[in-house]
Amino acid sequence: MQRIRGVLLAVLAYSSAAAAAQTATPEVFAPGVISGPASEDSAAFSPDGNTLVFDRSTGQNQIVLVTHRVHGQWQPPQIAPFSGRWLDHDPAMSPDGTFVVFSSNRPDTPDGKALDAQLSNGKVSAGWGGRLWKVERHGDRWDEPVLLPATVNQGTRTYSPSIAADGSLYFQRPVPGGGQGAFKLYRSVYRDGAYQEAEPLKLGNSDSHELDPAVAPDQSFIVFDANYAGKDDPDRLYIAFRDGDGWSKPIDLGDEINRGSPWGSHLGADHRTLYFSSPRTTRVVYPRAVGQASQDLSRMQTWDNGNDNLWSVSLAPWLDAHASGG
Repeated sequence: MQRIRGVLLAVLAYSSAAAAAQTATPEVFAPGVISGPASEDSAAFSPDGNTLVFDRSTGQNQIVLVTHRVHGQWQPPQIAPFSGRWLDHDPAMSPDGTFVVFSSNRPDTPDGKALDAQLSNGKVSAGWGGRLWKVERHGDRWDEPVLLPATVNQGTRTYSPSIAADGSLYFQRPVPGGGQGAFKLYRSVYRDGAYQEAEPLKLGNSDSHELDPAVAPDQSFIVFDANYAGKDDPDRLYIAFRDGDGWSKPIDLGDEINRGSPWGSHLGADHRTLYFSSPRTTRVVYPRAVGQASQDLSRMQTWDNGNDNLWSVSLAPWLDAHASGG
């Protein structure tokens, strides 16, 4: 009987996930203002949803920007006061809005050089390293960034932070001895004012990589991208729910969301909206209708050109299905 019940629950979970995937349609976020002709990722919102920190890049040029929503309209982004000199990216804001953690190749000392990435094959990627830094936020004022301790920053490729309400930090870094590009997700518990030794999350296939965590403030679920479908296949977005001290089997977010190799998951201020990056473009049907060509050209020159832009989609179908036991 117990085995039958387990099978039925698995079938229900699969059916709920499939139904959720059919109802979720991503929308480009703030086209022409936030999502532009370059590439954007890591949408980190303040608790009131009116301040956004994210990064923009083209090639080797990458920088963290900040913008504010005034009277319902997002303003042109400006370079964040703590960014600009170094290769800064992957900002994440704490749920209470008091600090941001981001990845940077900035040196440990003011007179140092850009951090190199030490690859597992013995090669060095000059200037492309990354460690996690923390910067305190006081409204529109920012302190100087501080390097996080070695309990978090092991090696030279620590990226993609996500912050829980209790201060615990989720992020990605290579598995020791795991080969080039073998990234996994880790969690460093914040206890007694200090980050504890990071431990790997046990999610899906051990031989697949897992990237870009977006954890709920209460750590009840996590969204991330992974290549579970195959090492040569594009990454897909998954959601996993807390199950005791571990996590449930990751649930694929479906073909519509996973069109165009999505990555870089972050949660919105409501903690129920997912923001991610994707090079997906608007489908064009030929022959075009009269006047459609000029609209397509304008959109292409503004944002819709195959670079990574920010997209949003509600997680409500998955969260509600899980809450109802589906």
